[in-house]
Amino acid sequence: MPESTNALIIDGYVDEPACLGVAPYISPYIREVAGVLAGHGYTPRYVTIDQVRADPSLVAGCGRGDLVVMIAGLTVPGAYIGGKPATLTEIQQLGILLRQPTTAIGGPIAFGYAPGGGRKAIRQAIAGFDVTLSGSPAVALDSWLSGGEPAGAGDYALTYPWSVAGAGIVAQHPAFPYVMCELETATGCSRATVGGCSFCTEPFYGLPRYRSIEGIAEEVAALHAAGARHFRLGRQPDLLAYKSSGGGEFPVPRPEVLKELFSAVRESAPDLKTLHIDNINPGTIARHEDAARAALEAIVAGHTPGDTAAFGMETADPAVVTANNLKAMPDDVFRAIEVVNDVGAKRTGGVPELLPGLNFIIGLAGETPATFDANEAFLQRVLDAGLLVRRVNIRQVMPFEGTKAYEGNTLGKHDARFRSFKEWARTHFDEPMLRRVFPVGTVLPEVVVEVPGKPSFGRQMGSYPILVGIPLELPARTVLDAVVVDWGMRSVTAFPCPVEINTLPVAALRWIPGVGKKRAATIAARRPFSSLEEFREVAGETGIEGVMRF
Repeated sequence: MPESTNALIIDGYVDEPACLGVAPYISPYIREVAGVLAGHGYTPRYVTIDQVRADPSLVAGCGRGDLVVMIAGLTVPGAYIGGKPATLTEIQQLGILLRQPTTAIGGPIAFGYAPGGGRKAIRQAIAGFDVTLSGSPAVALDSWLSGGEPAGAGDYALTYPWSVAGAGIVAQHPAFPYVMCELETATGCSRATVGGCSFCTEPFYGLPRYRSIEGIAEEVAALHAAGARHFRLGRQPDLLAYKSSGGGEFPVPRPEVLKELFSAVRESAPDLKTLHIDNINPGTIARHEDAARAALEAIVAGHTPGDTAAFGMETADPAVVTANNLKAMPDDVFRAIEVVNDVGAKRTGGVPELLPGLNFIIGLAGETPATFDANEAFLQRVLDAGLLVRRVNIRQVMPFEGTKAYEGNTLGKHDARFRSFKEWARTHFDEPMLRRVFPVGTVLPEVVVEVPGKPSFGRQMGSYPILVGIPLELPARTVLDAVVVDWGMRSVTAFPCPVEINTLPVAALRWIPGVGKKRAATIAARRPFSSLEEFREVAGETGIEGVMRF
C-alpha cells in the first residue's frame, strides 16, 4: 500500500491531432490514470487547471506522502471556449508549489511545448516535477508505482482494465454531466513507415494499434454507469481505417466493423445523448470510394445528428502537398467533401447528420503566396458547388522535434498573406456557409451556456458544435433549446425556444429576422400580442413563427 492513499489528478488539458481533452472534453489519459491509481490503492481526486486558477487552495492541501499526477500538452494549436490549457509557466509554478507531495507529469507535454501556432515546440524537462511519464501516461505511471522506470508504450491489454476502473472520475468534472468522453479506438498512423505528414506527431506512436470493440463497449458501459451520456469516437487518426489492414498507407474501410462498433456503443449506453466522431482521412475516401461511402453510411446510421468529420486537408496547393507528404491532393479532398455531403447532408431535426470540417495549416514547406490563392479558390469552389461544410480551421504549424516540419517550414515568411487569407475565409466563406448550414428557424436542442453575460454564449455537446450567442443575460450552465435568427463569421445568434415574444427584452427584439431597431421599438410599444396574426401585422414574416409563444 502507498504511504498515503490521497492522490490528485490535475487536468492541464491535451490537444493532439487525434485526441482532444479540453473542457468540456475529458481525455482517455485522465480516466486511465485514475484506473491505475485506484489499482495501486489510491483514492483519486480530479481537478482541472481552470479550477486551480480560480481556487489555488484545491492543490495547496496536498501533503507529504500524497501523490499528484498532472496530464498536459498541446501538439496542435487551437482556440477554446470551454477551458484554457495549462501554459508551461503555470505547469512549472505548480511543480514548485507542490513540494511536499510526490509529483509526476505526463501527456503530450513530453514531446515539447510551444505557446501557440507559428512557434517551434521545445522539448525540455519540466521544472519542479519529480518524474516525467514517458509514452503512455497510464502505462508509465503503473511501471513507476511498481518500482520500474516511468516509461512504457500503450498496450491495450494493460490499459483496457484501467479505462474501466477509472471511468467514474468523470463525475468529478466541473461540467458534469455535460462532459464529452473522448473514446480511444486507435493510436498510430498507417503512414508512419513513410514518415506521415511532415508536421504530425501521431507517427511518434508507430503503426496503428486498434482497440477491441469489446474493450470500447465495456468502457462505455462503465462511463454510462457513472452518469456519462456524451461520447465521441475521437482518439484516432482515421475512423474509416478502424480494424483495417489492407491498402497500405490508406487502409480499406470495413463498413461491417464500424456498424458493429456503433451498435456496441449504443447497447452499452442505451440512453446516450451524443455519439459523434472526429478524424476522417479524405485520402481514404478518394482511394476507396465505394467502401468509404458504405462506412460513412454505417456511421450515420449509428451516430447522433449534427456530427462533423474532420478532414486534415492542410492546403489546396499540390506543391505543398508533395513537399510535406500530405494525405490528399485538392481534387481528392473535393471529391471526399462531395461523398460526405451525399451521405450526411440530409437533415434530421433540422440539422445535417454529418458534414465535413476542413483543417488548413499555414507555414509548411513549399508554401508561397500562390498557396493562399489556391486555398481561397478551393473554398470558393466548394461554395459555388452548393456543398455544405461545417467549419474551417486555419492554424499556423507548431513544429515538434522529430518531425520534418521542425526544420522544413516557412514560418514567418507570409504573415501578411496568412492574415488576409484568414480574413477572406471568415468573411467570404464562413458566414455564407453558416447561413447554408443553419438557416433561420433551425432549432438547436440542449445548448449549454458556457460564458454568461449579455450576450451569453453556449454550445451543444458534440464534435465542433457551433458557438451560439444569445442576446440575453443567462447564468452559466443554463441548458436550453435555441432557434437560430442570425449569423456571424464563426457563430450564430439564437433565442431561447419557445420564443416568448411578449416578455423578450426590448434590446433583443431587433434580432428577430426582418425586424431591426426601428421596428423593434414598434413591437415593444404594441405588446402584449394575443396571437401570431396580431404579431404579424406589426413584424411581418420572420421565419421563426413556428416556435413563438404568446
